[in-house]
Amino acid sequence: MDPHHHSSLPTWTWIAPVFAGILVTLKLAHLVPADATLVLVCAAALLLAAVFAAVHHAEVLALKLGEPFGSILLAVAVTVIEVGLIASIMLSEAAGSDSVARDTVFAAVMIVLNGVVGLCLVLGGNRHFEQSFQLQAASSTLAVLGTLAVMTLMLPNFTLTTAGPVYAPVQLVVVGILSLVLWAVFVFVQTIRHRNYFLDEREENEVHAKPSDRIALIALGLLLVALVSVVLLAKTLSYPLDKAIAAAGLPKAFVGVVIAAIVLLPEAMAAANSALKNRLQNSINLALGSAVASIGLTIPCVAVLALVIGQTPVLGISPSNMTLLTLTLFVATLTLGTGRTTVLQGAIHLVIFAVFLLVSAVP
Repeated sequence: MDPHHHSSLPTWTWIAPVFAGILVTLKLAHLVPADATLVLVCAAALLLAAVFAAVHHAEVLALKLGEPFGSILLAVAVTVIEVGLIASIMLSEAAGSDSVARDTVFAAVMIVLNGVVGLCLVLGGNRHFEQSFQLQAASSTLAVLGTLAVMTLMLPNFTLTTAGPVYAPVQLVVVGILSLVLWAVFVFVQTIRHRNYFLDEREENEVHAKPSDRIALIALGLLLVALVSVVLLAKTLSYPLDKAIAAAGLPKAFVGVVIAAIVLLPEAMAAANSALKNRLQNSINLALGSAVASIGLTIPCVAVLALVIGQTPVLGISPSNMTLLTLTLFVATLTLGTGRTTVLQGAIHLVIFAVFLLVSAVP
């Protein structure tokens, strides 16, 4: 975050939540037509702006709170957005609502490990020729991410208590708890026990100025407004999004790609910017950390919601997607297993990402 953000909040970061809140209030009061094209366009634009604003305010509070509370708050804020988007579709009971969590989480993993990482390596490698990062951080984060991905997206296809691709209720609860525990241990290691593994060498001696109490309090209020607005706007847009996907001739699973892209866009932009500044360690932390939180926090929330509403979430991915996930984890292990990267590794990941988009649009 830029230093000037510590003493003041950019205008757009409070305009977006305020206007989003106003639109939500007008819709709840039935003062504007919910299905009008102009209203839907405004809702979509304000939802995207509110997502960026929420992430910004969470980062401000993260600086104020320090570690590990900062990282936890940021992850929770992003998860609220993701779960809000997923829940809005699950509660709509539309066709494919029972698999939207799977589609979103899988898309998040593929977008992060191939799209975001590939883009960072290409941009950074093109400008700086070769970049380096701490091997301990990348390998440990990838191990956590790989474990979570296989446990939640592949294993449900092969259990015997219930026919795949679903978990039995007891299996779903235990997997949700284990996912949350693994995320918590990861945050503990990243922020306390082995924090130095995850720091860029130039960051070790840097001291970041903390926002004032006034700025932090304003950021907290705007964060709450932004999160509530995102969740309610997502509920409004869930049906139009489903219709738009169908009208475009895309499979319903593509909804998960859209949700994951919206949630990950702010972090992806920050990661790419860090790579251009030759801070690849920060890029990897942002990218892989967001994917770990996407699974480790989202799956437990989805499990609770599914049990409450009596829905059985479909978690197991298709054979073609299992192939892509296996290839992605294998290539990521090679890419992040040396501590140094070039444009070539980035190009490989972008090719896999292109294949993922192709298979998602044309199964």
